[in-house]
Amino acid sequence: MIAIGGAIGVGLFLGAGGRLAAAGPSLILSYAVCGLAAFFVMRALGELVLHRPVAGSFVEYAREFIGPWAGFASGWMYWVNWAMTGIAEITAVAIYMHKWFPNLPQWISALVALVVLVAINLLSVKLFGELEFWFSVIKVTAIVVFLITGIGLVIGSADIGGTEAGVHNVLGHGGLFPAGFGVALMTLQAVVFAYAAIELVGIAAGETKNPHEIMPRAINGVVYRIGVFYVGSVLLLTMLLPWNHFTGNESPFVTVFSALGIPAVGDIMNAVVLTAALSSCNSGLYSTGRILRSLAQKGEAPAFTGKMNSSHVPYGGILFTAGAYLFGVVLNYTVPKEAFDIAIAVASLGVVATWATLIICQMRLRQKAMAGLIERPAYRMPGAPYTNWLTLGFLALVIVQMAFAGTAEKIAFWSIPVLAGVLAIGWRYVRSRDRELVTVGD
Repeated sequence: MIAIGGAIGVGLFLGAGGRLAAAGPSLILSYAVCGLAAFFVMRALGELVLHRPVAGSFVEYAREFIGPWAGFASGWMYWVNWAMTGIAEITAVAIYMHKWFPNLPQWISALVALVVLVAINLLSVKLFGELEFWFSVIKVTAIVVFLITGIGLVIGSADIGGTEAGVHNVLGHGGLFPAGFGVALMTLQAVVFAYAAIELVGIAAGETKNPHEIMPRAINGVVYRIGVFYVGSVLLLTMLLPWNHFTGNESPFVTVFSALGIPAVGDIMNAVVLTAALSSCNSGLYSTGRILRSLAQKGEAPAFTGKMNSSHVPYGGILFTAGAYLFGVVLNYTVPKEAFDIAIAVASLGVVATWATLIICQMRLRQKAMAGLIERPAYRMPGAPYTNWLTLGFLALVIVQMAFAGTAEKIAFWSIPVLAGVLAIGWRYVRSRDRELVTVGD
C-alpha cells in the first residue's frame, strides 16, 4: 500500500489531463509500454531484495554489485527524483486548492502542505505507515469506483457534458495518434514519472517482518494493480470524453465528474486527488530520509542527515529534503504555471537512473550466481538477461527524446551534464577525505 500510495499521485491524477490534451488516445499505449518496463524493474528489485533485504535498498545493491561510486551516485539521483517529485506534488496541491480558493496564491497552499507533512514524518514511522495506508485506501477506492462507474457510463452510452460516452471516442476524434506519433513519443518521459515510487517496496523491505514471504506478493501485487489502475483509467477517460475535452489545468477525473452535472461529485473527486498529492509527497519524505541516512552512514551525505530521533525517525534526512521542497514553494511564487512541468521533467532523470541501477544490479547478481559466487533467489526476473537490455534500451530512449520535447524537458536534458559534474565532484571529495582519514589513522 505504501508503494501504491507513492506511485498513484499527480502523474495520473493531474499529469494525465495535460498529456491527453497533447497526445490524445496514444497515451494509452505510452502507459502500457512504460508499465511493461516498470514490471521488469520491479522483478529485478524483487530478486535483489530476496538476495538481501536492507533498508538502503538499491543504494546498497549498487554499492555491492557495481561499486561504491554507484551507491553514492544512485542515492543522490534518487534524492533528486524525490526532491523534484515533492515539488510537483505540493504544486499539485496548490492547483487543486485553486478550485475552492481561486484567489489564494499557489505558494501559500504549497507551504501549508509542506509544514503538515514534515510534522507527520517527524513524529513516528508507525504514524506515517498508518496515515499512508489510509491515504492509499482512499486513492485505490476512488480509482476502483471510477473504473466501475466509468464502465457503467460507457455501457449505458451516457451523456457527459453534451457528448455520448462510448468506445467510439477512443478513435473517433482523429484516430489513435491525432497529434502524430512524435508527440506520442514525447509523452514517455512524463509517463515514466507517473510510475515512479513503485520501488518504495524495496526501501520498505528493511522495516518489514518476514520479507522473504511478504516481498514477492507485495511486488507482484503492486505491478498488476498499478497496471490496471493506470492503463485502465486512461482508457476509460478517453471513452468517457473526447481527448480534446481534457486540460492540464485540472485533474481529468474532476473534468469527467464535473461534466456529469452533479455538483458535489466534482468537489469530492478534487478532495480525493488532493489526498493523492499529499500521500505521494509524504512517501517522498519517508523514502529520502532512509536513503540519506544510508549515505550518511558511509560518509557520503552530510552527517546530520543520518541522525535519528527518539522515535527512530531519521529526522536529519527528512529535514534536508524538506529544505529542497521549500524551493518548490519559491517556484510556485515565481513561476506558478511552469513549476509542475519543470519539476516532473527533472524528477524523471532520477527515476530513470534508479530503474537503470536496479536492472544493472540484477544483471551483476545473475552473473555472480552463474559463477557460483552467490546463491540466486528463487524469485527471479523473467527473461534475463534479454529483458534487462530491452529495459535499458527503453530508458535510454526516454532520455534521448527529452532533448526534442518541450521547454521543461529540454531544461531537464541539459541539466544532465550539470548533475553528472556535481556528482563527480562530490564523489572525488568523499574519496579524498577518506584517504586523508586513512593517512591520519596510519
